[in-house]
Amino acid sequence: MSLDFQQVRDQVKALGEHAPLREQKLRDLQKQAAGLLETHAKKLDELREKVGRAATANQTLRCALPFRDALNHHIALPAMPQQATIIAADGSQINPDRHAETEYCLVNVGSIRTHIGEKDAPEQTIKSDLFYDPDIYTDNGLLTEAQVALIRDMREREVLVTLAAGQPEPVLTFTDGPLELWSRDDAVLDSKNFARYLETLSALNIMGAATAGYVDKPGSGLLVSLLEVAALPEGKLGEAGKDHWLRGITDAGLLSGVLAPGERSAVFGIQSKTASRYQDALALHFFYLNVSMKDDFPWLVRVEVPGWVANHIGMLDSLHAVLVRQCQVAGNIPYPYLLHRAHEIAVVTRDEKEQLERMITQELYKNGVRPGWASAKGRMKQTQRR
Repeated sequence: MSLDFQQVRDQVKALGEHAPLREQKLRDLQKQAAGLLETHAKKLDELREKVGRAATANQTLRCALPFRDALNHHIALPAMPQQATIIAADGSQINPDRHAETEYCLVNVGSIRTHIGEKDAPEQTIKSDLFYDPDIYTDNGLLTEAQVALIRDMREREVLVTLAAGQPEPVLTFTDGPLELWSRDDAVLDSKNFARYLETLSALNIMGAATAGYVDKPGSGLLVSLLEVAALPEGKLGEAGKDHWLRGITDAGLLSGVLAPGERSAVFGIQSKTASRYQDALALHFFYLNVSMKDDFPWLVRVEVPGWVANHIGMLDSLHAVLVRQCQVAGNIPYPYLLHRAHEIAVVTRDEKEQLERMITQELYKNGVRPGWASAKGRMKQTQRR
C-alpha cells in the first residue's frame, strides 16, 4: 500500500466541511465577475489603453485583450461548409531518460485528413522521428521535456503543412492544445526549433489554410484577468496581474452563462510577454466555444487561432461549425472525433516503447557497440513492473 488512508482521512473530512463555504465564495466572485463583464462589455478602446498602461507598469501582465466585438458578444452556430478539407494532428513523445540503458527520444505524430462533401475514406498517416546522440544534447545536457515538447509541436504543424498542400479549399487544420508555446526556460523560445515553429505557421497562412489549437476543459482566466485590470483604479495599475482577487473563477465558468449550446464568444487577443513573440498575421487570439448541445450541460473549450484566422470571419465560421459537428460524433463525450483518432494513431504504448529499446540495443551490439548501463534506480523500477 502506497497511501496511508488513515493519515488523510481527517484531511478529506476537512475538505468536505470547507467545500460549501468555498462554493458560496466562488458564487459571490462569479456574480462580481459577471457584473464587471456587463459593465465593461463595450468599453473596448478604454480597456485596450488601460491594459497598455498596466503592461508598462508590470511587464509580466498576462490577460485577454479586447479585439473586435463586445466582451459578452456571442455568435450562433453557423451552417456547415458544403465543401472543406479537414486535417487533425496530435503527437506523443518519449523523453530522454538518464536512468535508461540507452539515451534517445522519440516524437510520434499521428494525423488524419478527410473531405466534407466527398465520399472518400479518411486518410491517416503517422510520422515517427527518433533522436539520438548528438541531437539529444544541448549545451546544458540532455534535452528537457519542454524542449522535446517544442519539437513535437513543430512536427505537428509541419505535418499539417504537408497534408494541406494542394487540397480543395477551404482547408481547416487543428491540433490538441494551445497554439501559444511557453516555457520558464527562455532558451526554449529562443531556439531554432521555435523559429521553425513560427515558419510552419506562416506556411499555413501563405497557402490560405485556417489553423487552430483546441484546448479541452480550459482552466485559464485571461478574460477574468482583464476584468481585474478593468476594476483597478488608475493609481494602482502597477498591481495588475499580481492581486488575483477573482482567483477560482475561470473564463469558461464565467462565459458558461453567456454562451448557449453551439455558440462561440467574441475573439480576444492576448497580452503577455510570450505572446509578443507572435507578430502580425501570427498574433495570438482565442475564443470560447460551447461544444455541448444540451442546455443543462455547457461544455466550453478554448480555441486559439493566429491573426490571419481571427481577421477572417469565413474561417472563424467554418472552424466554429466543424468543431461543434466533430464534437457531436462521439455522442455524450464532446470532443472532436478527428483529434481523438489522431491521438490514437500517435500514442506509443509501453510494449512499443520496450520493443523499440530492444531494437536499439540489438542494433548497437550488431555494430560492435555495447549499450550503456541502466541506473540502479531504473533497474529497480523495471523489476517492480515485471
